[in-house]
Amino acid sequence: MIHLTKAQLASSQLVNTIHSLQHFSIFIINSRERKQFTKTTTTMVEEVTKSEDQKPIDVNKLRNIRSDEEDDEQPEEGEIISGDGDTLSSSSSSRPGTAIVKHPLEQTWSFWFDNPNSRPKLAPWGSFLRPIHSFSTIEEFWSLYNNIHRPSKLANGADLYCFKNNIEPKWEDPVCANGGKWTMNFNRLKSDTCWLYTLLALIGEQFDHGDDICGVVVNVRSRQEKICLWTKNAANESAQMSIGKQWKELLDHNDPIGFIFHEDAKAFDKSAKNKYTL
Repeated sequence: MIHLTKAQLASSQLVNTIHSLQHFSIFIINSRERKQFTKTTTTMVEEVTKSEDQKPIDVNKLRNIRSDEEDDEQPEEGEIISGDGDTLSSSSSSRPGTAIVKHPLEQTWSFWFDNPNSRPKLAPWGSFLRPIHSFSTIEEFWSLYNNIHRPSKLANGADLYCFKNNIEPKWEDPVCANGGKWTMNFNRLKSDTCWLYTLLALIGEQFDHGDDICGVVVNVRSRQEKICLWTKNAANESAQMSIGKQWKELLDHNDPIGFIFHEDAKAFDKSAKNKYTL
């Protein structure tokens, strides 16, 4: 199983993993993102190869990936851009003779979506929540991520979730029932990068109390976007504070964030108060 920890980033064994991720750039449709992705992973390979004392790679260099910029090169509908600039059909398979080595994650995750366009105004919350697909490898994650709209492209009222497999993103789910959520607020169209970094932190097992995390959701509203990290044991203050602190550090987020118990959210709706703040 792959844990994207600093210790592994320091290991030369990661070179093979990085090369495989470069291979997977054939699935990155946006050519600007593909070029930056390849450039970043190439830099990582060079640093690991040249390092004589195996110093850890500065993970902050991954923040050079910018997903919020426009790209002049736009593929035709149904096209996928390959890693060397070739255009492939969306139905194309891997090149003959090329074996794609899959890298399993610690656990399986699932994307869910609540579509506001198919939801009647008076429908109960969650009644139109649907699973999209599950993934359990790095390659499957990128394949899904690059074919799902970023938060900035979602319709007003949409909710996009990524939760551990077999956990439904609902208060009623037994795993979530006694939990709560940390919330970060963003101006409209400003959450794309933080959404990606949060996903990578979750599937890469970057949290000390990762077992207490259920998943994450981005809520798209008319004036703002919210990213909420759901946990399963709200009463465990030390675990919640640890998760919140690590989340802010991973995203370099300086604004205050608050934690609300699901029980309070159900009882008081929008007037529910934060139990913990950072």
